[in-house]
Amino acid sequence: MDEKLDDSVIEAMGITRPVYEEMSLILGRLPVIDDISTLLAMWESNGKQQSLLAWLKGMHHVSNPDAYIYLGADSSHKEIREPRVSDCAVIAREIVKLPLSATPVPETGLLLYLVGNVSSLFLDSDYAQRYLHLASNPIDLSCYDEERCYIDLILHSMRDAGLVATIAEISLGGLFATAVSMGGGRYGFDILTPREVRLDSFLFGEEPGRFIVSLFEKNDDEFLLKLDEARLNCCFLGRVTKGRVLVDGTDFGPVIDFCSAED
Repeated sequence: MDEKLDDSVIEAMGITRPVYEEMSLILGRLPVIDDISTLLAMWESNGKQQSLLAWLKGMHHVSNPDAYIYLGADSSHKEIREPRVSDCAVIAREIVKLPLSATPVPETGLLLYLVGNVSSLFLDSDYAQRYLHLASNPIDLSCYDEERCYIDLILHSMRDAGLVATIAEISLGGLFATAVSMGGGRYGFDILTPREVRLDSFLFGEEPGRFIVSLFEKNDDEFLLKLDEARLNCCFLGRVTKGRVLVDGTDFGPVIDFCSAED
């Protein structure tokens, strides 16, 4: 079994612990000194215009938990590589054109949270059908009714108490499209994605029972306390911005580019 290198060894190689951990995700195992030397050489020749960590985050991971998707008894496995952040910007421009929210977030700087489970599902989604050209089945919402109603009740009680500014349930187009619609064509968002799930699953998966909420920073501690009391999972996303969309530091462009022109 591979053992983690000591911090002193890592520092002697000229890298930091976060960079070392990112290397382990890319390799699918704990990196040894030879691995680090190889990746450093690749960065020197290909990615020196970026920080080492930013360059590593843009690389495909060797270990992809959903890299191969089984398509049925008469089909072989089809490889669906996890897209990079820049790929997702292209995907979003192709599939995300939704009407604007009638009650957009009120101002920039608000915190954004995902409430509910972080989905690792994307096959039964608009993204899978329109971009990957996979046959997708309508999601059976009835299987999620109890969970959806419970989360909705808790969040609306928080909004009534002034802890939450806006609430939006994730649906068609996934988390990305829902966050776009919340801005009303005026406000965008700057979010970070978790490394534990595929990027396309996180941004475009449509698993029900998940909500995006915005809130003022002064309410953050009480909001998290109430979620803990209600035994609800959450994931910090980022902040509301003035009209642009950023994901993992990559500028996707003006939020209005992802909005429908229809009234």
